[in-house]
Amino acid sequence: MGHQDTRAALRTDLAAAYRLLDYYGWSDQIFTHLSVRVPGDEPTFLINAYGLLPEEVSASNLVEIDAYGNKVGEVDSEVNPAGFTIHSAIHLHRHDAACVMHTHTMAGMAVSALEEGLLPINQTNMAFYQRLGYYDYEGIPLDLSVRQRIVEALGSHQAMILRNHGLLTVGRSIPEAFFYMYYLNQACEIQLEAMKSGRPLALPSHDACEFTARQFEHPDYHQEGVDLVWKALRRKLDRMDPSYRQ
Repeated sequence: MGHQDTRAALRTDLAAAYRLLDYYGWSDQIFTHLSVRVPGDEPTFLINAYGLLPEEVSASNLVEIDAYGNKVGEVDSEVNPAGFTIHSAIHLHRHDAACVMHTHTMAGMAVSALEEGLLPINQTNMAFYQRLGYYDYEGIPLDLSVRQRIVEALGSHQAMILRNHGLLTVGRSIPEAFFYMYYLNQACEIQLEAMKSGRPLALPSHDACEFTARQFEHPDYHQEGVDLVWKALRRKLDRMDPSYRQ
């Protein structure tokens, strides 16, 4: 696949992820941001134009920007300043993280406010057992000085809870980052539903949690799930509204 073909494919996949964000009710108006790194000698990434709802994002209106805030090509659109801080931090320092997704889902924001964070009370939650970073709240991330602390909090993990803020996932691809975000958010929803009962929560043993987490991350099992889910979601989008491809 040529360089231009790769860029076009990334634009289409990222636009699809924004539309799915809207479909699942994760949009938070114009303040949610997903990005993907563009292959090349200089680190650049694609992100949404600031002011567009996720349902309005398409392959052609994504903005390409470098890690220092410079836009690539003739682009009038701006990008979310806080989004730039978070995404540029990770794209600069986590070279395996081709895609970065940050959301303000209701469940994610609620769990981010809990002192104990995410608990391994369900099989889905166990996928993130001791594989989840936590970044302590410092305010809206407009100052680039916070980038190093964000990267340090994420470490080598694929997912992170930004305390008192929301959720973040990274992936080697857009489908993988979306896969992690879907199940991290679902894990938060499961925990909140269980807590509503007011009953004590059952916590499996460390060995059971660790064994389950390793099952989830087995390369063959994990990659098959990512690929099959993404193909199914793209089919769903094409049935509902293929305009994301434009």
